[in-house]
Amino acid sequence: MQNVAVVIPTLRRPAMLERALRSVFAQVGSLDRIAAVVVADNDPDGSAAALIDRLRAETPVPLTYAHAPVPGVATARNIGLAATDAPLIAFLDDDEAASPGWLAALLQAQSQTGADVLFGPIRGRVPDGTGWTTPYLERFFGRDGPTQTGLTDQIHGCGNSLMVRATALPGPAPFDAAMDQTGGEDDRLFTALQARGGRFGWAADAWVDEFAPPDRATLNYALLRAFAYGQSPSQMAAARRDWPGVARWMLIGAAQAAVWALASLALTLLRRPARAETLDRTARGLGKIFWTKGFEPKLYGAAMMRRSTT
Repeated sequence: MQNVAVVIPTLRRPAMLERALRSVFAQVGSLDRIAAVVVADNDPDGSAAALIDRLRAETPVPLTYAHAPVPGVATARNIGLAATDAPLIAFLDDDEAASPGWLAALLQAQSQTGADVLFGPIRGRVPDGTGWTTPYLERFFGRDGPTQTGLTDQIHGCGNSLMVRATALPGPAPFDAAMDQTGGEDDRLFTALQARGGRFGWAADAWVDEFAPPDRATLNYALLRAFAYGQSPSQMAAARRDWPGVARWMLIGAAQAAVWALASLALTLLRRPARAETLDRTARGLGKIFWTKGFEPKLYGAAMMRRSTT
């Protein structure tokens, strides 16, 4: 029964994309369930097409190329979805590599829990040379969760996830293209699902590795993304027009920023590696305060294209 599609958005990272694809081709116990592996190429030049043509001759599963020429993370996900009608959708990012039992573990967890969205754990990998920030960056690009599979209240990002299309991905373009350059399209989707009574699950054995490229494996980039993560609770409250909720999150953010900024100052003076963690928490607190559009960092789409050419 071929009822699941693996969707991999990509933007000018051919070596990483090939690694991600080969990890899907090497899946154990689930290849007969894969209706398609869809690569959503977000490069206006369509640079991933040649790789897909080359790999089609050696893949054990149908491989589909979908061109998403307008750079943007939400647009790429929507174009990937439009290229398949599979009722179950697994998302893998192009900088990730799935363990051999990844998809089987996600499918088993969905059957066990009945969740609309399943998340799995991620091991963060960073290049050599990141020095004292290495432990922090590995945690930042990783994802931890319960040791047992089951339902969860914790919401994560799209990378390494499985979704029931009918309930979790409504309409032809469920990811909000307004978030193309900033990210957060998955937060918005999952918050709406949560409001509808949707259920989330954790697949404890669905491991992937995430390989942070050199341009992202820096403290500055991680703190910028931490700031964006911090904006999400305030932004989601604003989207619901829950203005008391916005005020509450801003107050929480102010308290967090004040406490962790002081801790960061002390740890920086002492040159302690733990300052990376306190700086991260400071950034997330600031994000809750400065959540409006003028403060949204541009992390995806055109910003990714600029980084790929420098």
